[in-house]
Amino acid sequence: MSRVCVFLADGFEEVEALTVVDLLRRAEINVTMVSVSDSLQVRGRSNIAVIADELWDDAKPAKSDMLILPGGMPGVTYLEEHEGLRDLLVKFAEEGKEVAAICAAPTILGKLGILKGKKATVYPGAEVMLKGADVVLDKEVVTDGNITTSRGAGTAIPFALRLIEILSGAELADKIGKQIVYSCTE
Repeated sequence: MSRVCVFLADGFEEVEALTVVDLLRRAEINVTMVSVSDSLQVRGRSNIAVIADELWDDAKPAKSDMLILPGGMPGVTYLEEHEGLRDLLVKFAEEGKEVAAICAAPTILGKLGILKGKKATVYPGAEVMLKGADVVLDKEVVTDGNITTSRGAGTAIPFALRLIEILSGAELADKIGKQIVYSCTE
């Protein structure tokens, strides 16, 4: 079974984080919500309190198969400021391990140089921060090698389904999509 970490910081976008967690868990993927703060309770951008599964120091995210960054402000800023997370993202990218980011979070990958020469997408208006990327604006979700990016809260379902496809295959992603009565337009 795949192991995935979704990183949470105060100000994260609830729809982007929790849709991904919910759908991956429906697909029986082992998902750990990891707080990068000193508290398991993390407040989203809409002031919804969420209890993370583990704190950064306890989570052992390096043993994951995929790292996932939700967007939302100032959550993205706090994720970007976390030195351990930055180092791990670079390591995963260099090793060809899966990294995924949605909304403003792909800007973190851009600033770290992870998107250089890769197709990627981001929240409208933040394209300039995808340093070195071949920016794609007409797709909800873009996967290039081991990097998957998506545009925002409205693309959370296709983003989550793509991650299921990457981790467990297209058949299961399609099955989960049908279970939630989602019809892909791409």
